Amino acid sequence: VLTITISHVNTINRPDNLAMIRLLAVSMTPFNDIDPTQYSKIVIVDSQPNHNEDMDKLQPDVIIDHHPETNVKASFSDVRPTYGATATILTEYLRAARITPSVKLATGLFQAIKTDTNSFKGQTLIEDVRAFQYLFRYANTHLARKIEQADLRLDFLKYFKTALNTKRLRKNRVFVYLGPVLNPVVCVIIADFFMRIVSVTWSIVCGTCDKKLIVIFRNDGIRKNAGKVAKESFGQFGSAGGHKNMARAEIALSDLSGQVDWRDGKKLLPWLINRVEKRAGKK
Repeated sequence: VLTITISHVNTINRPDNLAMIRLLAVSMTPFNDIDPTQYSKIVIVDSQPNHNEDMDKLQPDVIIDHHPETNVKASFSDVRPTYGATATILTEYLRAARITPSVKLATGLFQAIKTDTNSFKGQTLIEDVRAFQYLFRYANTHLARKIEQADLRLDFLKYFKTALNTKRLRKNRVFVYLGPVLNPVVCVIIADFFMRIVSVTWSIVCGTCDKKLIVIFRNDGIRKNAGKVAKESFGQFGSAGGHKNMARAEIALSDLSGQVDWRDGKKLLPWLINRVEKRAGKK
């Protein structure tokens, strides 16, 4: 391989991701700025083609992922849904090839494993732990800490006020509808925030962005399956799924027509609670 282009499909605006790109000097090119036909190989990492409309048009040569298999074929496919992080798979490749990672690469992989496994409190295998231990030898933990701590923007703070004022607590489950949000990551941050409360076992936070309803699921991972609950609750309306302790659903607002008035939070939240509780009680 002489040259590569690292491309991203979605807009990068999570504060920690922006900090990682800046601190580790990662060169990224938006997907819309490249011509896939000019490349001899296409590799999709930490995702699969049908996760995004733009990627669905691609014919990848390689897929490396830890999300559930979607039956998409490639010349080389390495999909391991039981792994906590795709970065673990990539670290195993480096070790098998006897390639010592640079400090920046090791720091990125180190932080990726920690993030995807939720600091090993989420879905984790011993392979994730071993990869993390290996990367610890080469990573700059000071940089990793700076990346991890950069998880808030000043304009995100208003959503905490909305969440605290409108939350519904039912049987140790917190439900929140934030209304329109600047970025779906706001829903992720709020969902993770409520999981820090000792009595909360489920955190379900939703908001609207880019003409979609975004629903984020978090749970304590004890005899629960967020991915199944997300899929069974909202899979018929849009994309939905994930892991045992974290999941996501995205539904086009136009597809909610006849189901619920998404403009009215007092109607949307009870609709969401009703659909989730029918499934979460079993998971």
